[in-house]
Amino acid sequence: MSAEHEFEPHQNQEDADTVSSDYSYVNATARVAVYDDMKMPPHIIEIKPAPTADFIEHLATCINDEKLKLGGKIPYGAIREVAENFIHARFTEVVVSILDGGNTIRFCDQGPGIESKDKATLPGFTSASEHMKHYIRGVGSGLPLVKEYLDFSGGRISIEDNIRQGSVVTMTLKQEEPPVQPPAPAPATAPEASPVPKKPAVQVPPLSDREVSAIFLFAERGALGNKDIMEALGIAGSSANSTLKKLEQKGLIEVIANKKRTLTDFGYAVYEQLG
Repeated sequence: MSAEHEFEPHQNQEDADTVSSDYSYVNATARVAVYDDMKMPPHIIEIKPAPTADFIEHLATCINDEKLKLGGKIPYGAIREVAENFIHARFTEVVVSILDGGNTIRFCDQGPGIESKDKATLPGFTSASEHMKHYIRGVGSGLPLVKEYLDFSGGRISIEDNIRQGSVVTMTLKQEEPPVQPPAPAPATAPEASPVPKKPAVQVPPLSDREVSAIFLFAERGALGNKDIMEALGIAGSSANSTLKKLEQKGLIEVIANKKRTLTDFGYAVYEQLG
């Protein structure tokens, strides 16, 4: 059984088909396969044809929402970067599979494929045309940023040929293992001095996946502005502004000079808890 994200039909779809360089509208349907139980068939969600910017946004949001339901930790920014790359395949036969509790996401298409797979994750290599750059940055930074994040987080990204034609990009994030409990210490034979009490851990407020990604960015890069968050997470200005306001309200960041923000002492304490 398929579920559908809500889209209104496009009124000028035939006009878009007549112009080979027109990327303003996605005429294909993407499918998101959610494997919540590997012993059962996946739950399928269809992303219907829509204007390109809306299609990419709804596809990335759907993947992220389903990933969160399974407990996955791959950030929205990484998902968005790979979803945007479907434009190179003209969104032909897009299938996205969510596996391993949301910690493995596989992006498949039947486009022309990626010939130089070793260069695809290196900064500066791109095949984006001028027409594509109306909808994506097209400067060869997307997959390299995803690879850098996954490498830092103990994950990996792989690029392979699809069975008949096209490409398969797989992102995998290492699942956290429960900590090993140390053996109980032997009973002391002599009285010992009382240990210095440890500083209690801070109470981490409820945080969205995007807010956690922003906190890690602040911890790694220092003071950041709205544009920095937009580019690093691959989100719109309104989304970046909303994320920053929520972090301010929770006391995690504060405004400094030149409208930039930085982590508060509480923000750093929360970062250490998250790390």
